[in-house]
Amino acid sequence: MNTIVRNIFIFALVVFTAGSAFSQKKDINKANKEFDKFAYIDARQIYLKVVEDGYESAEIFKKLGDTYYFNSDYTNAAKWYDKLVNQFPDQTEPEYFYRAAQSLKSLGKYNESDALLKDYVAKGGTGLVIKKFEDDPNYLKSTVFKARDFELEKVGINSSNSDFGASFYGKDKIVYASASNTDGTKVYEWTNQPFLDLFVADRDTLGQLKNSMPLGGDINTAYHESSTAFAKDGMTVYFTRNNFLDGKKGKDKNKTIRLKLYKATKTGDYNWSNIVELPFNSKEYSVAHPALSLDGKKLYFSSDMPGTMGMSDLWYVDILENNNYGTPVNLGPEINTTARESFPYISDKNNLYFSSDGRSGLGGYDIFVTPLDADGKPGTITNLGAPTNSAQDDFGFIINEDDRIGYVSSNRGGDRGSIDDDIYLVKEICAITISGKVFDKETKDPLPGAEVSLLDSNNQLVSQTTAKNDGTYSFIGDCGTQYTVRGVKDGYKPYEKIIETPLLSGIVDVPLPLERIGPCAPNDLGCILDLQPIYFDFDKSNIRRDAEVELAKIFAAMKEYPELIIHIESHTDSRGNDNYNEALSERRAQSTLKWMVAKGIDANRLTAKGYGESKLVNLCSNGVPCTSEEHQLNRRSMFIIKD
Repeated sequence: MNTIVRNIFIFALVVFTAGSAFSQKKDINKANKEFDKFAYIDARQIYLKVVEDGYESAEIFKKLGDTYYFNSDYTNAAKWYDKLVNQFPDQTEPEYFYRAAQSLKSLGKYNESDALLKDYVAKGGTGLVIKKFEDDPNYLKSTVFKARDFELEKVGINSSNSDFGASFYGKDKIVYASASNTDGTKVYEWTNQPFLDLFVADRDTLGQLKNSMPLGGDINTAYHESSTAFAKDGMTVYFTRNNFLDGKKGKDKNKTIRLKLYKATKTGDYNWSNIVELPFNSKEYSVAHPALSLDGKKLYFSSDMPGTMGMSDLWYVDILENNNYGTPVNLGPEINTTARESFPYISDKNNLYFSSDGRSGLGGYDIFVTPLDADGKPGTITNLGAPTNSAQDDFGFIINEDDRIGYVSSNRGGDRGSIDDDIYLVKEICAITISGKVFDKETKDPLPGAEVSLLDSNNQLVSQTTAKNDGTYSFIGDCGTQYTVRGVKDGYKPYEKIIETPLLSGIVDVPLPLERIGPCAPNDLGCILDLQPIYFDFDKSNIRRDAEVELAKIFAAMKEYPELIIHIESHTDSRGNDNYNEALSERRAQSTLKWMVAKGIDANRLTAKGYGESKLVNLCSNGVPCTSEEHQLNRRSMFIIKD
């Protein structure tokens, strides 16, 4: 009897176990379908139920970790990835060791993160972050100490939901994305939040935001809108939206509504309509986060389209005439990694800022910057460091580099992942010391008492000082700014150096070697009167205030010596068309003559002629590579005493 009972019990247990296994398999299949549709919250709830029922596998742990990782909830992502790499190491692909390492780094567990990066390398992992890790095991300290000096504070328009992706809209407004609008009934399955809409807010002179309201017109819909880029004329906007146009939504093969880029035009004060989908979109991949090049002729964006190196890359297209666009171009391995690159932004000084979690950083998405040359090619890539970057996700960085005020989005300080995305006001504290020594070019002796001037890119005086007894001088300047440093002393030729200060605080050394001048030619009035160079604004011929100071010396000499007859020569450098340069120099020469006549000098005592680039003082002719300083020597006016 006992045997019969025992067998019946075993049979029942087998039936129950088989039924339970069938039910678990059914649940897992359902969860996988939700996961493939990016319905991470729904998928997660099913996976958790399966695990609670006692089922464990590498696939379950991978996808559970991913449902948190792709919502920036690194605490819970680390928990499930830890189970994965410890319980199923042989079934774990390299990318999951990387995600586990990134999750731990976002929690400040850097030693544990580095240990997993070593496992990632051992498993065959590749990418820029690995090369950086192998070349510089102390990368974390390097990242922190390279930091630009910023102050951050939350803006007042943040809601309890996700707010991110600020973009400049004119001089005094910001447009951003927010899930704060509770009017809609739809919920985004990825995050279980309301769908995003675009909002506009006023920006005061200190950068604070207020008076937020939904962006007017036809842009906002029942689905996602985010990430804008406005043309400089303020009449065109590019924006991100789900695949939804004219009331119709498109889905990919997994029934997922992907992201696309659209363009709209301004039809009222804050109203936007005439919405057009860009031609390189597809329902099978996402295209998002637009940014315009400095000249407005290229549109940068993030996408996982075919040809992407990682999960998402940065791309650009040429903006052609008649609403046409070129073929998308991948920015290549100089920028993109095997992970995620997103949220590009190009500043007015042609610096590309972007977010990446495929480079060494502080955790999650970090913000990086690289200068672009005239052809759009990137230079050295720099991590902005703390406090702009944190252990969490930091992205959507924009800045006005002239007033050094901008915005960044981050989920730092929260425990709900991307739900805690907020916008922060960024103020850069950056100071450059421009210093050096004025000395005799031949003897190397210091020249105390020399006058040193700091001029801006328009040759307007910024500051002036006198060299100390040891010939040294110093100024405080701005980061990322072009200056001219000029040294002047009686008996020496003036010397000047054009510099571009770096984006980071520091010291720029500018030595000023002055060359002693010999006896002046008897007909060279400029030499006799020790005139400083007379400059004109680029492509203009009007007399500037600093030039008037030097012309006043000539005026005084002509008043004192009424027999003086002067010939004015104006010269240009070789850049530009030869005929145009000759005409420009002629206008400048005549402008100088008219200034003297207006002051009371008889026109019969003056002649003027422009020589263009026909009398260069060095070898900087057409096609010869020369520095700005060498070209500057050719842009001059001369005053010749006529017999």
